[in-house]
Amino acid sequence: MQTVEISANGDAVQVGEAIFPLIWLRHNCPSAFHPQTQERVLDLLDLPDVPELTHAAAAGGALELTWADGHGSRFQLDWLLAHAPGQRGLDPAAVPPVTWRADLGAAGVPRHQADAILESDDALLAWLRETKAYGLSIVDGMPQSAEAGVLIGRRISFLRETNFGTTFEVVSKPDPNNLAYTSEALPLHTDLPNQELPPGYQFLQCLANDAEGGGSIFADGFAAAEDLAVEAPEDYDVLARTPVPFRFHDREVDLRARRPILRLDHDGQLAEVTHSPHITDIFDMPADEMAAFYKVFRRWLVRLNDPAYKLTLRLAAGEMVVFDNRRVLHGRARFDPGTGFRHLHGFYVDRQDLDSRIRVMVRGGGEGREG
Repeated sequence: MQTVEISANGDAVQVGEAIFPLIWLRHNCPSAFHPQTQERVLDLLDLPDVPELTHAAAAGGALELTWADGHGSRFQLDWLLAHAPGQRGLDPAAVPPVTWRADLGAAGVPRHQADAILESDDALLAWLRETKAYGLSIVDGMPQSAEAGVLIGRRISFLRETNFGTTFEVVSKPDPNNLAYTSEALPLHTDLPNQELPPGYQFLQCLANDAEGGGSIFADGFAAAEDLAVEAPEDYDVLARTPVPFRFHDREVDLRARRPILRLDHDGQLAEVTHSPHITDIFDMPADEMAAFYKVFRRWLVRLNDPAYKLTLRLAAGEMVVFDNRRVLHGRARFDPGTGFRHLHGFYVDRQDLDSRIRVMVRGGGEGREG
């Protein structure tokens, strides 16, 4: 049985080494949550700033509390300790990134079978975790239909619709509104940084790739940024704090957004890499910062063009490449449409939806609270 002590200042309960403020305990009482939806039904403003506690005891693996207003709370000790203030709750979707460079090679890219992903939850979960870790994977054994790729995507969630549609065809076509719809080389980039929220994971299913050229190029933006932070920390700081304007426009839309090349999370850890030289808008930082930013940006371009970061794949019909669009940069070598047909079928699934699928597949029964 855990030792339970009332703290000396009277506004917290101590369980082992963990300290729980009384307001936190009252706010997170199991009765504060709807029994079916698990959404909060308690209004914080209905509580005093420091609720008064009259009794606290550990019994049967639970913490039992009685409040001055007569209300009772019962918490499972395991749940309490897992949610102790000052520590993050366990997140099954928090898969640590495995950074890679050119030496990963095409043979090192994680591969998973389409039929297994469709038929087995264990195979689906293994694929999602490895795709998140590397930011890149290939699904093998795809039937020769565009719907086959969509079925894989929908094993995760619904698809993300953009101004290019819910799905899109990457083919060379007349009157293109994007470089992807030409036979020209595509420089390394992330898709749609002009969106308020760029898409998370991109899926590109190869339906045909008979033309000469057209190799698919990938680079791990996290690896490049990781090296930059060590070798040129001042450049890293500039790319993390300077918003860059991005714009896509055609006859139908004019979409603009501003974001730094490197986005850090609240803990200062790298969360996203945004890079799309061909749709950067007119740089608009102050004149006294402009020259310095251009120098940093040029050095970043030189780094990304280093073959040490580039991995080239020759996608074949029956393969689908999947990658984190806010981490892994992708591009394409020029191809000759006169030598054969090249056709990729694409769509997006957002990051949070992939994370959600991992959590739902991993989690067990209840939330560990008892009222």
